[in-house]
Amino acid sequence: MAQVDAVCISEKKGERKTPVSRVELRENHGIVGDAHAGDWHRQVSLLAQESIAKMQALGLDVHAGDFAENITTSGIELVSLPVGSRLQVGETLLEVTQIGKECHTRCAIYYQAGDCVMPKEGIFARVITGGVIRPGDGVEVVGVADITL
Repeated sequence: MAQVDAVCISEKKGERKTPVSRVELRENHGIVGDAHAGDWHRQVSLLAQESIAKMQALGLDVHAGDFAENITTSGIELVSLPVGSRLQVGETLLEVTQIGKECHTRCAIYYQAGDCVMPKEGIFARVITGGVIRPGDGVEVVGVADITL
């Protein structure tokens, strides 16, 4: 079963996120207290532990939150989900709005390894139904919305 491995936040954009015991998600906003929350399509970011493991295999000492992701998952191939996929994550409902992203500035990870997984394998979502997410919560695809961004 797919699950949440970690939940992470940061006060400022452009920095690694810190794992915390729980996060509160607010509908149409994102994670309360996180720098990336707001009225836009990338309210929450997700990255699979399997993607982080690829960077660890290159010899990097990286962990949950180091790629500035809010939610680290395991057991689900996030990058293969189509835009519009709806994910039940704990008591929340998220809708995938973007797969990957363009990195305008190279991060420290890129300079250490010559590559970074977040631009290719991270996904972004907006909050449809708010609530609390904790490590150990389940992650399940519950449908695909017909959306146009």
